[in-house]
Amino acid sequence: MGEVRTGVPPGGGRLRVAAPRTAPGLRVGDSVAVNGACLTVVEAGGGEFSAEVMPETARRTTLGGLHPGDAVNLETALAYGAPVGGHLVSGHVDAAGEVLEVRPDHDALVVAISAAGIARYLVDKGCVAVDGISLTVVEAGAIRFTVALIPHTIATTTAGRWGPGARVNLEADLLAKYVQRGPGSPMVAGAEPAP
Repeated sequence: MGEVRTGVPPGGGRLRVAAPRTAPGLRVGDSVAVNGACLTVVEAGGGEFSAEVMPETARRTTLGGLHPGDAVNLETALAYGAPVGGHLVSGHVDAAGEVLEVRPDHDALVVAISAAGIARYLVDKGCVAVDGISLTVVEAGAIRFTVALIPHTIATTTAGRWGPGARVNLEADLLAKYVQRGPGSPMVAGAEPAP
């Protein structure tokens, strides 16, 4: 995790994050996901990094609402050939959703989140990234879905701070998006354009 030093205005701008564990390995031009949104490092040093957030990113994600002191999830780019420990996402956030409910389930937490336009990509026991955290969908509905958080996720990500009303970035599994497009889509390689 990191901590926001300089937030982003709703119209976009420069985001500065203190990240003593992540920043030392970053160089200008590297990609880093901040709450699941892939950004390009424009400055790094002293345990911090800065990235530009363009207006489209500020509109589509929760980054435009970050304030100094806010905790953020951080993930560096996956190197080709490295093991994939989660599911296939690209850091291109599909929508911002809202946490609707958080309830305990023994030592876990079950979180209900508004589907925010990604419901068609979700299935029970499928994958979704919430604020960049790779999670398994417990139940997928037409307007909401649930995920379960294990104690490790609660302790090491911002998920332990979610409560009703919190806005979160959502990204559907990359393969689910291509499957949803289906055969016959001009966007699928080798498919014939629709008449």
